Amino acid sequence: LRSWLAGQLGVTDPPVVSNVRMPVSGGMSSTSVLFEADWVIGGEPRRGAYVARMGPEASAIPVFPRYDIPGQFELIEQVSARCAIPVPRLRWNQPDGEPLGAAFFVMDQVDGRVPLDNPPYVFGGWLHEATPHQRALLERNSVKILAELHAIADPARAFGSLRPPTGTDALRWHLDQQYEYYRWALADDGIEIPIIERSLRWLEEHWPADRGPDVLCWGDARIGNIIFDEFTPVAVLDWEMAAIGPRELDVSWFIFLHRFFQDIAEFFELPGMPDFIRRSEIERLYTELSGHQLRDMDFYLVYAALRHAIVMARIRRRMIHFGEETVPEHPDDYVMHRPSLEKLLDGPYRWD
Repeated sequence: LRSWLAGQLGVTDPPVVSNVRMPVSGGMSSTSVLFEADWVIGGEPRRGAYVARMGPEASAIPVFPRYDIPGQFELIEQVSARCAIPVPRLRWNQPDGEPLGAAFFVMDQVDGRVPLDNPPYVFGGWLHEATPHQRALLERNSVKILAELHAIADPARAFGSLRPPTGTDALRWHLDQQYEYYRWALADDGIEIPIIERSLRWLEEHWPADRGPDVLCWGDARIGNIIFDEFTPVAVLDWEMAAIGPRELDVSWFIFLHRFFQDIAEFFELPGMPDFIRRSEIERLYTELSGHQLRDMDFYLVYAALRHAIVMARIRRRMIHFGEETVPEHPDDYVMHRPSLEKLLDGPYRWD
């Protein structure tokens, strides 16, 4: 890494690399490594604080089948050029994997704070302790990110690598990829999960008849992927699930992921944050900030819960592999949020 950095920075003596560490709380898909570097140019000392982003090793039982790390760099670059949402400053893209043995890119570290996933922010911490006004400000600022991202013009042309095959509907293509993901993650190895398969049938039976135009979707649209300065976003992270599709994909994921954490809090008989990221308020805010009325949100909330079910079942399988969990007695219990998914399928269930 030191030798490679010397080439990127145009210096003869390799920088001193220090404070190499993993994020305190992060996801289980891509790997992020934080580090600092010191070097000298023209007798003047320089310093940088960076993040290297790379895909996981095969032995780590990856959550997803593919990790297009160079593509993420290019996507962030294009997003930065086309809208005002804050993203980290990109530095270098190394698609051939040298010198770390895997493709990676480097971006600047961004100071701020993130609502934690583990333990979930609904259990405690700075956001849990914030005033209702502060939470509402963070909520509004976060939804504004979605509205601004979805306003990027002609996303299929601007983000050609995400475009579905010619003649294929973007939502249909998105769901077809979920079928493939389920087979790769679980079913092809004999782990068939009835509630996931029931959800797939439900989606086919409730397909939206008239949907709006396709937009660039962030994919993993949630507050845990935003760095905040107080309650203002300063960096939007984690673009590996980005897609072209209906705007409701992002909005439903945003709503569902908070509900997922809120359900965990209530399971442990904790209050959580029941008045935060409520469906009715997020739908109202999004319409106000974007000028677009959301459609078929019952369908998209089931879809969000289904997508998350496959991810969580894959993570449960991963934990079993490493001896951190045991095989559940019923295959549906691979899905942590099984009760809320069942309520959605039995509907109507608004979470308000």
